[in-house]
Amino acid sequence: MARAPEDSPPKPSAARAEPTAKSPRKAGRPTSAKPRPSKAETAPKAAKADAPDAAASTAKRRPKPAPAAETTAPETDGAASPFGADQAQLIETLSMNLAKAAMMAQGALAEAALSQADRPAALSPDPFNIAPALTSVMGSLAARPEKLFQAQADLFGRYMDLWADTARQAAGEPAKPAPADKRFKEPEWSENPMFDLMRRSYLLTSDWMNGLIAGVEDVDPAVKRRAQFFTRLLTDAFSPSNFLASNPVALKALAETSGESLVRGMQNFAADLERGAGSLRISQADYGKFVVGQNVATAPGQVVWRDDLFELIQYAPATETQHRIPLLIFPPWINKFYILDLQPGNSLIRWLSSQGFTVFVCSWVNPDRDKAGYGFDDYLDKGVYRAVEKTLEQAGTDRLNAVGYCIGGTLLGAALAHMAARDDQRIAAATFFAAQHDFAEAGDLLLFTDDHWIAEIERQMDAAGGVLPGAAMADTFNALRSNDLIWSFFVSNYLLGKDPPAFDLLFWNADQTRMPKALHLAYLRQMYGANALAQGAFKIGGLTADLSKVTIPLYFQASREDHIAPMNSVYRSAKLFGGKDVTFTLAGSGHIAGVINPPTAKKYQHWTNAELPDTLAEWQAGAVEAPGSWWEHWAAWLRARSGEPVAARDPSAGPLPPLEPAPGAYVKVKS
Repeated sequence: MARAPEDSPPKPSAARAEPTAKSPRKAGRPTSAKPRPSKAETAPKAAKADAPDAAASTAKRRPKPAPAAETTAPETDGAASPFGADQAQLIETLSMNLAKAAMMAQGALAEAALSQADRPAALSPDPFNIAPALTSVMGSLAARPEKLFQAQADLFGRYMDLWADTARQAAGEPAKPAPADKRFKEPEWSENPMFDLMRRSYLLTSDWMNGLIAGVEDVDPAVKRRAQFFTRLLTDAFSPSNFLASNPVALKALAETSGESLVRGMQNFAADLERGAGSLRISQADYGKFVVGQNVATAPGQVVWRDDLFELIQYAPATETQHRIPLLIFPPWINKFYILDLQPGNSLIRWLSSQGFTVFVCSWVNPDRDKAGYGFDDYLDKGVYRAVEKTLEQAGTDRLNAVGYCIGGTLLGAALAHMAARDDQRIAAATFFAAQHDFAEAGDLLLFTDDHWIAEIERQMDAAGGVLPGAAMADTFNALRSNDLIWSFFVSNYLLGKDPPAFDLLFWNADQTRMPKALHLAYLRQMYGANALAQGAFKIGGLTADLSKVTIPLYFQASREDHIAPMNSVYRSAKLFGGKDVTFTLAGSGHIAGVINPPTAKKYQHWTNAELPDTLAEWQAGAVEAPGSWWEHWAAWLRARSGEPVAARDPSAGPLPPLEPAPGAYVKVKS
């Protein structure tokens, strides 16, 4: 699951001044550059710049930016300098820093090339199978020359309007507002006519290109979608904001710091290459600021069961009494469970405890090579069934309520069908957060499930010993929102030379897990590829899962801007189950912020409708909007199905002996 954070991270800050003695750099990050002292603090000194040694420009020994005030203009042999002393000093400092930045970039790239030299080449130079898709789209356009001529005329007309607007602006008329785009929100883009024209021209052309592909007819929808996705990635990459020479904000920072911002940026670039062992792993957060169990994932509780697949965590009560029926949460195994417990103020786990629920969480192991052969059957028998058994044993009840988040919800749905076939009634009611069971409209992730891409994924897993590296899924999710999760950090970290923000959500987003080969291939092929669960053809635990046989009360939550589990896909999933008591709620925002939205935040909105008509559009037409979080609506639904109050359960006093405090050991294993 992972995804892409919808909330904006705190604004990154430029590197702080360092003391005279060089402090050791943080793990994985370069030391910050020293800003220029003021003239009042430092008298100008003659510059002495030794020729740099190329071998010394490695990622482990990087030159610091030249302090601007510590150099002066070189002496001349009688010829008058066209610049004053201060100007010459700044020019020399800028030149030195530009040279150092170039050397650091070259050294980092050389190291990356060496580290990648012994790795096998990819099986396919086009793993996304883009070339055939573009060929089909271009063929369709060529077969309709009148449509192509119309598109060219439209582009020409747009540019004529742009040139006319530019001429009026040059004559003193106020410029028309450009389309809102956070890549160009800084005033430097509109204050300078040249950059304003560059911005408008780019937006005009990229919109035209994407519209041209979207308007193609007589092409398979999946092929067209692939071409659209690639075109959007291409136009996003060529934004003028992504290049130093065409980004006025980066050029301003370069001038104001005499090149120090670029040196810092190349330090960040080299450190990210080093962290990725030769592959660029753009830092999205200051990873050194957070420690799992210390300042994230801090809800009190105990690990009461551990085996080779999961740890079962029981959280401490926050009320004197709790509902008799406990709540067991199955998070996704693509990410770690502490998205449900980032900080005390937004912890769903803490909030549920405060509402009188006994909360258990299944913390999945971060699988290694020994679990390469684990599949859905293993996660059903050794995961869902065993977690249910141990939760009931610890709580002293014969039934529980369950929650499945994202792919954890997909597994829970299949498990409920398996239980229905066996008349197993241990799960009394279930809730699904952003979970899909019908994958016919599963969004852009469908692009990553064709035979070409699956072959590339299988190659990566074989090379890693039978598991999918965590970084592979991170790259996939980042590509779905490249402007937010790739290019914004590229500009901030490298072109502006800022340190990544200390943002807990982005720290969690980067804390990826591995996935067993057998399980992941089955998920891609059977869910995304064949849509087997919705078609009644998915086999698990020796049975064929029939969702229509599940009749227990169900609650489905979807998010309006979710790009991983689109709202229509979740709605279609809700319609597959056979019970009469099925509730669907739509939240504002996306895959993460739509779910993790505490009532105290007073953010976004949600929609409710007691009916479940045939289509989402019909449901939305009859839905009622309410401000803020959906948690209280769900808690009322859950409370009515959780039994009478009983004395609060102490995790340390149950039949299962406590093994260690929450969040346990498995969640701390890095990929």
